Amino acid sequence: MDTRQATQNLARFFATLTPQSVAQLHTLYDAQATFKDPFNEVQGLPEVERIFRHMYVALDQPHFVITGQLVDGAQAFLTWEFRFHFKRFDTQTLQTVRGASHVVFNDQGLVTLHRDYWDAAEELYEKLPVVGALMRWLKKRANT
Repeated sequence: MDTRQATQNLARFFATLTPQSVAQLHTLYDAQATFKDPFNEVQGLPEVERIFRHMYVALDQPHFVITGQLVDGAQAFLTWEFRFHFKRFDTQTLQTVRGASHVVFNDQGLVTLHRDYWDAAEELYEKLPVVGALMRWLKKRANT
């Protein structure tokens, strides 16, 4: 397995992800892959696909911009910006969440573990109308 090539393939896939291409996750992920982010923890390809399909239902124009790659053995880190518009709130403002993904590949170059790291409070909650004001107030109080 060439981890560097597998990482580049994964980065390219996410940079060009569409609602239709979610069905191609099986070419990059093991059938028993585990996925975890601040809101989900699932195992199995159908569940991973469900999460990415839901992204297109919940948000307008979601897409990833891959900003970096680091490969070490059978694992890699991808840094990224996730850009989207809210469907229910300020639909005109482009939102950006910055984060990183830790991925582990098996001997066939398929992802067996995909864990996303990002700060839900700073990157998401603070941008919501009512919750955002509360989160910013709490952050300010914690820093004084």
